[in-house]
Amino acid sequence: MKIVMWINGEANQKALSNKIHALFPLTGIVIENRLPKRKITVSRVFEKVIEKLMLGSISKAWVEMLDFYEHSFSQFPDVTKLKVSDINNGQVLAFTRALDPDLIIVSGTSLIKNELLSLKAKIGIINLHTGLSPYLNGGPNCTNWCIANNEFHLIGNTVLWIDAGIDSGNIIATETSRFDGSEDLSAVHIKVMEHAHHLCMKAVSHLEAGGNSNHPQSEIGSGRTFYSRQWNLKEKMRLVKNFKNFGKEINSERISKLRSSLKMVSIDN
Repeated sequence: MKIVMWINGEANQKALSNKIHALFPLTGIVIENRLPKRKITVSRVFEKVIEKLMLGSISKAWVEMLDFYEHSFSQFPDVTKLKVSDINNGQVLAFTRALDPDLIIVSGTSLIKNELLSLKAKIGIINLHTGLSPYLNGGPNCTNWCIANNEFHLIGNTVLWIDAGIDSGNIIATETSRFDGSEDLSAVHIKVMEHAHHLCMKAVSHLEAGGNSNHPQSEIGSGRTFYSRQWNLKEKMRLVKNFKNFGKEINSERISKLRSSLKMVSIDN
């Protein structure tokens, strides 16, 4: 099976690509290193100061997660690569088409537009979403949204068939992430990402074996889509406040009941 990955350049994506490569040797990788677009304003500077003084645990958790993967996976697999600043660059289409993949795996890139979606990989194009669809889609980080919204039961991962929407394609597999309650925020993010990688590898194995899991999100349930512009100082303060209860709540009877009420898509035999 020929696999091409479209991913970003962060260490968690290095880890994912190496893990997939160990199971099914990759044919090629497209690495998107996005250029920052956000304008620097007085309010943005003020927000950054407050974050550093009062909410440093949030950015620290993400940095420590990346450090965890950089330590074990400092390089991408030794395969043909294309580096771009925009995943929808025309070079990506030509590069991928020339490799004629059976499967394309997307993780951590900008929104894929129609020209790339028109590529006809033999199996298809799948996306790893570090959130639990259809209940929670979008970004910039669904785990953080779950904590900020006091919805610990929705922390989980999804592998889906990609479409033109935001994490809106038909689902291949979903699973909730599990914790023992001793985790700090860094450990939560590491466990969610490790679980995401495991679910992605499970989905690739399912498809390689001829599996055809394909479930419209509308048949599973409804949910919400969050956007990066909504992730503001107020939401970050809610996260820090709510996370104080994470340890005692995550495996409580209340959370267990909420988790068991979710409709999931399993590819376990």
